[in-house]
Amino acid sequence: MKTLVIFYSYTGHAKARAQALAAQESADITEIADVCRPGKFKAYLRGCFAAIRGKEWPIKPPDIDAAAYDRLILFSPVWASNPPPAVNAFLAQLPAGKHISVNMVSKSGKSVCKDRVEAVVKARDCTLESFEDLIN
Repeated sequence: MKTLVIFYSYTGHAKARAQALAAQESADITEIADVCRPGKFKAYLRGCFAAIRGKEWPIKPPDIDAAAYDRLILFSPVWASNPPPAVNAFLAQLPAGKHISVNMVSKSGKSVCKDRVEAVVKARDCTLESFEDLIN
């Protein structure tokens, strides 16, 4: 099964986890990148309100085509107990028929978004293999 590790990281914690797993699994890796990356204060202030509402921010087209992979492993930070808007945008663009594992990285190791993420994944005709909250 061909695997792609995908990450969004503002402070580097999710990126480090993603890089370690990609190396361990000999998987390809790509980053979810904002079209316009706001400063940290603005990102968290506006981003947390958007995350709570499940809103999306524009993202750059990925440098690797996720449709060419069977399994996707996503690493994301937690903003206000939810995925950041850039991750919401990525999930809304998932190619159909993929197996996806989601890893939410935070200081508390707790999010409240499993049901929301699972609904988006299922709406894209994908299978949520696992959902984990990880402590950074």
